Amino acid sequence: MSPQSSAPVQRTAPIAIAPKPPRPEPSAYRQDSFHRLEMGHGVASSAPVEGSSFNASSIPPCLSCRYSRVNCILNDDDDCCIQCQAAGSECSLSSSPQSRKRKLHGEASDDIIGKRSTAASSSFLEEMANVGGPTMLKRTLGLQDDRYSQYIGPTTDFEPSLINLSSFDPHDESLLSRGTLRKVSEHDTFLMLPDSSTPGHEHVTQDADHVESIVAPHGRRLIDIYFRVVHPGFPIIQKHVFMEKYERSYREFSPPLLAAVYILAINWWDQSEELAGLPRPNVRELESIVRTTLDEATFRPKLSTIQAGLLLSQRPEGDQWAPTAQLVALGHELGLHLDCTGWKIPPWEKGLRKRLAWALYMQDKWGALVHGRPSHIFATNWGVQPLTANDFPDVEWDENDPEEKLDIEKGRVLFTRVVQLSEILSEILDTFYTLQAMNTVANAGKQGTQLVLSLAKPIQLKLKEWYGGLPQLIRLDSSYSSLNPSSNRLSSIGYLHLAYFAAEITLHRRIIRSLASPSSSVDSYVQHICRSAAKARLISAMDFVNRLGPNHLRSFWYFASKTNFALIGTFGSLLWATSPGREEADWYRRRLGEYRWTLSVSSKPGEGKGLTEFAMTMLDISTGLLKQLPEKPSMSRNGSHADLSVSAPPIFSGGILDSLGSRPSAPEMSVMYSPRTDDEEEEEEIDSSDDDMEDYPPRM
Repeated sequence: MSPQSSAPVQRTAPIAIAPKPPRPEPSAYRQDSFHRLEMGHGVASSAPVEGSSFNASSIPPCLSCRYSRVNCILNDDDDCCIQCQAAGSECSLSSSPQSRKRKLHGEASDDIIGKRSTAASSSFLEEMANVGGPTMLKRTLGLQDDRYSQYIGPTTDFEPSLINLSSFDPHDESLLSRGTLRKVSEHDTFLMLPDSSTPGHEHVTQDADHVESIVAPHGRRLIDIYFRVVHPGFPIIQKHVFMEKYERSYREFSPPLLAAVYILAINWWDQSEELAGLPRPNVRELESIVRTTLDEATFRPKLSTIQAGLLLSQRPEGDQWAPTAQLVALGHELGLHLDCTGWKIPPWEKGLRKRLAWALYMQDKWGALVHGRPSHIFATNWGVQPLTANDFPDVEWDENDPEEKLDIEKGRVLFTRVVQLSEILSEILDTFYTLQAMNTVANAGKQGTQLVLSLAKPIQLKLKEWYGGLPQLIRLDSSYSSLNPSSNRLSSIGYLHLAYFAAEITLHRRIIRSLASPSSSVDSYVQHICRSAAKARLISAMDFVNRLGPNHLRSFWYFASKTNFALIGTFGSLLWATSPGREEADWYRRRLGEYRWTLSVSSKPGEGKGLTEFAMTMLDISTGLLKQLPEKPSMSRNGSHADLSVSAPPIFSGGILDSLGSRPSAPEMSVMYSPRTDDEEEEEEIDSSDDDMEDYPPRM
């Protein structure tokens, strides 16, 4: 469908709502009574499903289907009808002794796009949640086209006990003067409100036309790029759903989501053989539309609003803290912080909500790290359950492309493991970097370092367990193993490993700062062990960056990655600044010079300056400041921290070190702070060995 007009829509501040203009005539696929979904499974043909009728002499339909005036089809394997099971609601047939007499006479095709392989979790039940007329579409909560939802919290002007006195219909809805109550569980209720009462609703179609006109006629190719490059490493959209809807009309999407997909995909424009020689679409114009339409979408938030905001935050220039705070607030509005396991919504929507909730959690925690800000999400108000395989219903792949199946499997594992790492990062931030935590250490005086070490040990063990438990599928060396040896398949697993090193560095930075504190009373041997463990982390991180190949560097990187690259240099600068002697300081200076060279040759094609140039700039700033340090004294090998193990005191007192017994060895101490022990010989003035890198292949 060609766009109606490419002219931008002029707007003023959203004060009064203008009369809704007539919309363009819908195409043939719209000549039905179906309501569009903002995001969800595509609507199937309006033709009735073959064999869906049942004999009039059989038992009557359930109350829900009778109320909705739709055919009631009994599930072959259950005592309830398919419509109620798909909607997640209780079926009145479940108590009927005759319910199993009625069987499903036909099947609906779930092969819409082409020859695909599909798991049972996204089969007929998922489709039935979106087929059957307006009522079935309204069983979704955050995906409706004409209504948006607001979670009713326990302290609002709606009293929960009074809500329970309302008269709810078979679809758990109750019409009030302020809107429609939607009860999804015994304790969770939402208020459904019409989109038509919000600013900007009247020109959503024109905005979608404007977005499409900017990229036309390359929209479909950009969609393909997005799902080939971005989606495997950041699966917050259901691919088959998106593609089905796009095949019908781009107007089925909210404008900010459509624009966000295009904006990200354009970063890999030159990697497409069909597009490389053509002029790029005007990204600035797309961004201008997004700023306006996303702002208007916040007045009627839906799951697509969260999707658009998260995608836009992944841009090289999109890393900003204030929008993250707004996304978290919108997530609370949509109830994404709640456990939706028992809600009366379609099963596939539960999976989508959980993926978006955890993506929002990641955005908040990594944003808090890279910006040095307090997190907005707290464990006391977070009820989302861990992700499972059933939460990833997008399980279709092209049988002509066997590597696509591997990408999908790798993407699920990658996303799940990043979520787990984000939970550990949250613990690090809460334990060491809140105002209360920092004050507690400061008030401990001379025992502050011992307190930090005692708090660090269990978190370090969690990091070690997390890293050791990574499946081979997402280890760095596995990304070089391809079903097709000549394949240039991109892999986003680099951002997972980089995030791990950033978490390690964040933990060790706190330890090193504590050691350098004037009030620290830790003896020199403990300082040696802690600094050696920190050095091992630094070397591993630098060697990891040195071993990244083109298929990693050209892939999608999570928004925090550019700062995570910089944190490696910042950590090296901290170790340089706190070095006790000139020899050790010179060693860090040389390694930082090598790291800067690695960053300079690792510039990622496709996104220009975004990834490693920021890290180089920050490294230049740090090393420039280090030149202001007074010259450090020269230390002989016998007096340096590198050889303190031969003169270790027999007993340590206080804190974590007591648990090791008397006279612990250096390897025993190192394992407290590092996922690997360090058994190699010391290099020059200080030990630079680390066996983490045996998992990594040589640089390609």
